Amino acid sequence: NCRTFRAYVSDDRTGVELAGALKNVLALSAGMSDGLGFGDNTKGALMARGLYEMTKLGTAIGAKLETFFGIAGVGDLFATANSTLSRNYRVGRHLGEGLGLEAALERVGQVAEGVPTAHAAVMLARRHGVPVPIMESTEAVVRGRMAARDAVSQLMERMPKREGLHLLAEARADCE
Repeated sequence: NCRTFRAYVSDDRTGVELAGALKNVLALSAGMSDGLGFGDNTKGALMARGLYEMTKLGTAIGAKLETFFGIAGVGDLFATANSTLSRNYRVGRHLGEGLGLEAALERVGQVAEGVPTAHAAVMLARRHGVPVPIMESTEAVVRGRMAARDAVSQLMERMPKREGLHLLAEARADCE
């Protein structure tokens, strides 16, 4: 640590690795939301529920819940999902604006790790029986099986879920 750099450490390798990968998928989602013209409240709700998906998937495979609420989780997610410098956000934004994946990647001109990670995340979630509707919808758009606007409709028509601190208790109980 010094005046211009501060490091935080973790012994949760699984959680740090998963958080670092899954936030790229959610950054694609955030970009799509902006590309579709939705506002900050929509993106905030999307990221909150996306963070929940990250924690459920992570804890199901042995990561620590706390990791997802630290710099590697929520810190990196917020930065990546809100930055116009983020490759994943920019690809997602282009997808939301109606470009296909190849055109979006060409326009960004850089690797967007969330593209292959979306499929891997969905497969991992299925293997562990963890529902990840935001990641599934994102993966469907990335793979060209669904338009971004249709993915939003699909997510909005899902049955409402309870929200609150009990979710953290459930996530913690799932990993104990």
